[in-house]
Parts: sequence; structure tokens; C-alpha cells
Amino acid sequence: MAALRIALRILVTLLVVAAAGYVGWRLWDYYTLSPWTRDARVLANVVELAPDVSGLISAINVTDNQKVQKGDVLFVIDQERFKVAVEEAEAVVAQRTQALRLAEDDSRRYASLRAPSIDAVSAQTAERAAIAAEEARAALQESEAALAAAQIDLTRSEVRAPANGFVTNLTASVGDYATVGRSVISVVDADSFWVDAYFEETQLASIREGDPAQIKLMGYSQIVQGTVAGTARGINVSNARRRARARDGQSHFHLGAPCAARAGAHQDRSRARRRSPGRRYDGDGAGRFRPKPPVSFGAAMF
Repeated sequence: MAALRIALRILVTLLVVAAAGYVGWRLWDYYTLSPWTRDARVLANVVELAPDVSGLISAINVTDNQKVQKGDVLFVIDQERFKVAVEEAEAVVAQRTQALRLAEDDSRRYASLRAPSIDAVSAQTAERAAIAAEEARAALQESEAALAAAQIDLTRSEVRAPANGFVTNLTASVGDYATVGRSVISVVDADSFWVDAYFEETQLASIREGDPAQIKLMGYSQIVQGTVAGTARGINVSNARRRARARDGQSHFHLGAPCAARAGAHQDRSRARRRSPGRRYDGDGAGRFRPKPPVSFGAAMF
């Protein structure tokens, strides 16, 4: 019996030591060997919207922090002047169309009178008629271009959302005068979110392009999935170690040395829009970045 108790003590001791060793090894792997970081930020592109025409703001269709879809009308600049300009340009086009018709008729008439069998007008007169017809044609083209410009100004008096996102920095009111090139409203591009994170140099060997990633946002229990997309270089950050980026469910990361990993979800770079240099929403955060099994890191939402 005494021998059995001794054997049990030895067995329990060995099990405890083995369990402690396994836990210690897992902790060492988790905190030392695996690529993870608490130094992370959630970022997004901020699109600053400035009107392409000047005028009084006649309507604002959104409120600050409102969610908008691409193409939604955000605000309208008074359209009366632009409608009048279009009508004026249409009248000029109509007038010059008739002038061209008359000039072409004169040119054909004088050309027929220059036939060898008739020879009723001089060559100089016929040539002047032909040149007048060409000048009338050019004048019509000029008026058509002016009409197109007036229609563009009328269309752009409605300022629309260039991307899906959230309204921010709405500083204007109905009756304010909007000036060309001066920002009136901003939209946080909802399709441009990513996460920047910094890593130690010793962790980069475990991170590969295409690796799955996990992002844990501070204050949220949901794990955001991402994918390592590449390596960024030449990052100038005073406290940089290694940097990474990520976004949401279908994301892509970029890593660099000091590296930036980026995870992006269906970002459309082809949109013609005005971006504010260096403007973006961000927030410090914490988390873990692990490549295989899935890379994970956490970050704070702004």
C-alpha cells in the first residue's frame, strides 16, 4: 500500500511537471515566437468633397455621421443660374444651326453658278461663300461645346457621394456660399478600412504573403478575418518596429521592414474622386498576429 502511494505521488508529480512544461512551452510560443502585436490601428480613407461649381447651397440631404451609398445626393447648389445658362447655350446652338444651313445653301448656290456652262460669279465670290460655310460650322461646334459645359455645370451642382461610407465633418448649412475647391463635407470610405500593426524583426520570418490573419478589436468580441497581402517599405515612424495592415472579412495585409501589413476589402482604386492627402480615421489598438494557424492581431476601432 505504501509503495502504491509513493508511485501515485511520483505519477502525479510527473503529470504536473509535464503539464507545466507544456503550458510554459505554449506561452513561450504564443508570446515570443508567434507573430502577434498589440501595436495596431484601424484606418480608413477619408474623401473630402468640394464642389466643382460655386454658388449658394440650396439643400443639404444628409446629416453628420449618416451612412450613405455611392451616388446619393449629399447637397445641392442653387441651380437657377445653371438652368438659365443651359437654356442660353441651347438658343445659341439653334441660332448657329440655322446660320450654318444658310451658309451651306449659299456655298452650294455660288458653286453651281461657277459651272463652266454658266460662269455667273467670280471664283473669289464662290470661295468666300465656301469659307463662310466652314466658319458657320466651326461656330456651331463652339456653341455645342458651350452647351455641354453648361450641362456639366448643372449636373455638378448636385454633389453626390463618391463611395459607400459615412458622412463626417459636415460644416455647411443651407444658404452658405460654396466655393470651387473648398471642402464642404467629408465621407469615410466604408470599403477602405484596414489595420496597421507593428512587429518585431524576429517575427517577420513567420509571416508570408497570403497567410490568413485574425484581428481582435478592443471592446469587441468578434474576430475579424484577413489575409496577408504584401510587404511595405520605407515607413517613417518614430517608434516603428514592424507594421501590418488589415481590414474586414475579405481582407489583405501588407508587411514591411519596418513593415506595414495591410488588409483591404474590395478597395476600388479606379474611382475618380478627390482624396485629402494624409487624411484618414485611425485608432490605437492591441492584438495578436499569427500566421499559421491564422494570423491574428487586435486593434481598437476609432
